[in-house]
Amino acid sequence: MRRQLGFWFSHLVVLAYTGVLLGGFLVQFGRWEYPCPLCMLQRAAMVLCALGPGYVIARARRGEVTVADLATGYGMSVVAAVAGATISARQILLHIKPPDPGYGAAVLGLHLYTWAFITFVVMLLAAGLVLLFARELAPGRVEFGSVSWAVLGLFGVIVAANAVAVFALEGFHWVLPDDPDRYQLFYDLGVLP
Repeated sequence: MRRQLGFWFSHLVVLAYTGVLLGGFLVQFGRWEYPCPLCMLQRAAMVLCALGPGYVIARARRGEVTVADLATGYGMSVVAAVAGATISARQILLHIKPPDPGYGAAVLGLHLYTWAFITFVVMLLAAGLVLLFARELAPGRVEFGSVSWAVLGLFGVIVAANAVAVFALEGFHWVLPDDPDRYQLFYDLGVLP
């Protein structure tokens, strides 16, 4: 039972970050708020955080997930969460001066970069606990079934959608503007005047 918990927890983490990334899309397209470069870096760090547990799930395709697989996957997540928390903290500090309203609208009282920082801290704690109890949580022989395919497939779609969104924002330019105000790709192609 404990060993299965380690495997299904990896599914939960990938789904949680997929949900967070979907939430970012809801704000981006529902409120027409264009994400800044720091926001996009935070999304990239979230993708990398979820790749660790995704690696654990994918290793089940060979039939067995070892302690080393669990340690590798969640070790990757720790590195990504530290990078993401650093990027989020930088953006929080950019807007900490009192009259500064922050970048974008608040969601449940906090800006998205503050929520991102919270998710990275939660990921650090979760990965730390998994690594601490890796011997007990290593799934061993598990079945990579339709649920695993669905979780990894949904995550893959979200990763691809993020890549398309960044390309649409940046267009054919090397750098995303500090304060984007349009999808530059459509202007570069002449679709929009």
